[in-house]
Amino acid sequence: MNPRYPWPDEQLIKAAQDGDVTSLTTVVTESQPHVRKFALSLCASPQDAEDAAQEALIILYRKIGTLRATGALASWMFRIVRNECLRQVRLLVSRSEEVPAAPEAPAEPSAEDAVLRGLEAERVAAAVSALPRDQRQVLIMRDIQGLPGRTVARSLGLSSTAMKSRLHRARATLRRSLEVTGPPVEGDTRP
Repeated sequence: MNPRYPWPDEQLIKAAQDGDVTSLTTVVTESQPHVRKFALSLCASPQDAEDAAQEALIILYRKIGTLRATGALASWMFRIVRNECLRQVRLLVSRSEEVPAAPEAPAEPSAEDAVLRGLEAERVAAAVSALPRDQRQVLIMRDIQGLPGRTVARSLGLSSTAMKSRLHRARATLRRSLEVTGPPVEGDTRP
């Protein structure tokens, strides 16, 4: 724990849970540096981290009364940030899978296909979020966001060779992770 930015103490959290607005504001303010640090370590990009941190702080503000134990604030906030980062990856994965349907294709997929695609997106999102941060960043920027390799390398301060190496490791790690968690959905050609 960083002594410069301590987590709010239990008395303050309890007062916030009881509806004291000043205490609640202080809890959110004192939690902010920790939440941002969690988000930066879990999300794919600084912008995603900022979005996740903001969402987590809003949830903290609105739902502090649902926190069961005042000593569990850090773990609760970590779970909220992790879930928000996962949600962002799921959105990116689902957007990247959206392909315009051919004119002769049915307009709506079957319910079974929709469920299977949703389960596969969950599995891929979990595997991507489990990657080390440096690998996750490169993979999301290059393969999901579709940014050119030079752009990815430049934005991360890497040489093209280092970016390619990191991307290769990320893809290999992701492939192994997906092999362990189960077979791909029928017809899926991704790693």
